[in-house]
Amino acid sequence: MVPHSNHEEVLSSENGSHSCDVPVLIVGGGPAGLLMAHMLSRLGVKCMIIERYEHRLAAPKAHALSPRTLEICRQFDLDVNQIRQLGTKRDDAYWVNFVTTLAGTYIASIPYERMDAEVLADTPQMIHNIPQPVFENLVAERILNDGIVEIRKPHSFVKCRRDEERVITTVEDRSTGHFYEISSRHVVACDGARSKVRECLGVATEGESSYETMMTIHFKADLRSVVGSHLGMLHWIFNPSVSGFIIGYDLDGNQVLICNFDSQKHPVESWDEALSRKVVGDAIGKPIPFEVLSYRPWVLSRKVAESYRVGNVFLAGDAAHSFPPTGGLGLNSGLGDVHNLAYKIAAVHRNWASDSILDTYESDRRQVAMVNAQQSVKNGQKIFALLKALGMTDDETMNNDGQPCKPKITTSRRDELLKGVEDQIEHFDNLGLHIGYVYGDKRVPVNASLYKPCYRAGGRLPHVWLKSAPNGIQTERLPPIDSSYVVELSPEEVRSKQYSTLDLCSYDAFTLLTDNSSATQWSEKLQGLEGLLPKTAGILMINHLAMGRDFDLVPGGRAAEWAKGLQLLEGAAVLIRPDQHILGNFEAATKVDVVFNCLVQHLGVF
Repeated sequence: MVPHSNHEEVLSSENGSHSCDVPVLIVGGGPAGLLMAHMLSRLGVKCMIIERYEHRLAAPKAHALSPRTLEICRQFDLDVNQIRQLGTKRDDAYWVNFVTTLAGTYIASIPYERMDAEVLADTPQMIHNIPQPVFENLVAERILNDGIVEIRKPHSFVKCRRDEERVITTVEDRSTGHFYEISSRHVVACDGARSKVRECLGVATEGESSYETMMTIHFKADLRSVVGSHLGMLHWIFNPSVSGFIIGYDLDGNQVLICNFDSQKHPVESWDEALSRKVVGDAIGKPIPFEVLSYRPWVLSRKVAESYRVGNVFLAGDAAHSFPPTGGLGLNSGLGDVHNLAYKIAAVHRNWASDSILDTYESDRRQVAMVNAQQSVKNGQKIFALLKALGMTDDETMNNDGQPCKPKITTSRRDELLKGVEDQIEHFDNLGLHIGYVYGDKRVPVNASLYKPCYRAGGRLPHVWLKSAPNGIQTERLPPIDSSYVVELSPEEVRSKQYSTLDLCSYDAFTLLTDNSSATQWSEKLQGLEGLLPKTAGILMINHLAMGRDFDLVPGGRAAEWAKGLQLLEGAAVLIRPDQHILGNFEAATKVDVVFNCLVQHLGVF
């Protein structure tokens, strides 16, 4: 990769400030910004992060890395085996419990997402629960150790303007109050739901600005003895005193309560540690020692930016979209954004694509955000309907003395509740949204849980297990996947789940997959393709891997379906983008100019 060099700084005439030049400026040092920087550094594109705060908020915030996010991490050399050592153990996170309080009446449980062994037929990486700050620190440490990306704190975005082919960004060094300018070819805004970059660009958002006031209370308590055998990642509390859920990041200590509250009865300014302790105590339901670490109000909202690109400035993560937390889709959608955008920006900087490839970022990712936003709202509506079924509406929460009522769960009400809980399954199983989105497909999935492998253009290359590490590409950076955390698997099954078809795709190259029986013909077509590409284009890598020569599938499961779906045994080929999504399918008789047209249309190189 391109080595890092010091940023050239020169004096500016404005306020004695200084300016510098960098290929890509990233605004915001949260998860999306950090991962974007890491990806660009792996792709050989120098970048800089400016982060408003010296220290990021320590409260855990988001807690789940989706299967797709973990697949992305693995592709970009972030060790998923290490990530799994840092979060909530699978046994502690398997269930979503519905209770009146943690120590009170148990209502029911449903699985939290797909953590059954069978999901490994669809993805090599089942969901993993890890506090967002822990994930941020892991990526930040990797960036620091690589020594390629510069991170400036506490430096805040002020404004930006276009100057011919550059973006000039005014930045404030908040430690000194001095202003300076950064010149960059591109800017990626990862500065959160209240994005100053989005505001500066004048980009409007679609959706509700607010419809519920929420409180996040971070507290330290040993809840293991309280929950007993009812282990789980989420514990939904249905009680007149507090309605919300506890996220058990670590049942032995690290917890978060997220609850909605009546801002008329308890204005935001009235919240203090005493009120926070009362709410947490009511949710636990029995006296135990605990410490309130922080409490923070926020507004439940659903927003999607109407545009993801203005000139050479791009919105990503929460700056592009924000969802209610019901479904855990926000963080992972943002990480998917930067995965889509990183290789496209790198393609432009390395001169094997034109600027037009960057227009596909919005057309690819905005539809994903719209679907995920809609699902998050749907999940919220269902869970609040369940609250109503339990009798948590305002007219039922107080007795004649104005004191909170204890929920009464009669036999008939329990039946009603169980039906309501069953209706939450889709809320807590979003596998179809996590790995099933297809770029270019405008249809809204009927059910978020249903995943069907897609073997056509736009779909993520379906996962099937490989017998061993593939040949023909650098695999020393890919450690074998360790699936031993799934204790149901036998040692033989663990050994058969070490490499995936997703490992065939390098992050800095396109990949052509064929069968060995047609490898020679397709190699000749690739040679012809290279001759057609414009001489002005940079070095474009296309890795050709043949089934039966460079990789073999583990028999059983979806292996036969995979080969049939891609029609490899019939002499067909499939071209995969650097982000592991299919660019084109080609029958055996396809002429080289058809492949050429497919590729250059995506790259915008003519």
